[in-house]
Amino acid sequence: MKIKLNSILVDDQEKALRFYTNVLGFEKGKDIPVGEFRWITVVSPEGHPDVELVLEPNANPAAKTYQQALFEQGIPLTAFEATDIHAECRRLKERGVQFTMEPTGAGPVTIAVFADTCGNLIQLYQPAGE
Repeated sequence: MKIKLNSILVDDQEKALRFYTNVLGFEKGKDIPVGEFRWITVVSPEGHPDVELVLEPNANPAAKTYQQALFEQGIPLTAFEATDIHAECRRLKERGVQFTMEPTGAGPVTIAVFADTCGNLIQLYQPAGE
């Protein structure tokens, strides 16, 4: 068994695709029409090519409530690893990304949190010694 797909809820798939590709730097994987929505995935050019992030439409009321509650509580929905978190934060800020937490030491990792413009907080982390 292996992790191949992970979903993230988004309020607008097209906006999410622009943010995750043009701002974060991921690459579009799949983009398949599925009724009124699309099956859209992105992949990291720095990661394993068959691990994809699905930009899941937030059409389910329960999912929307969950997403909103996490955001309001300041809890990130998912996390991405950075090899140089300070450089990554500078790069993202230059692209207009809003951080809710600057790089902060947290035991064996340094973490930062930003809003993805699609209803989520995302945590960046860098393991100590990297």
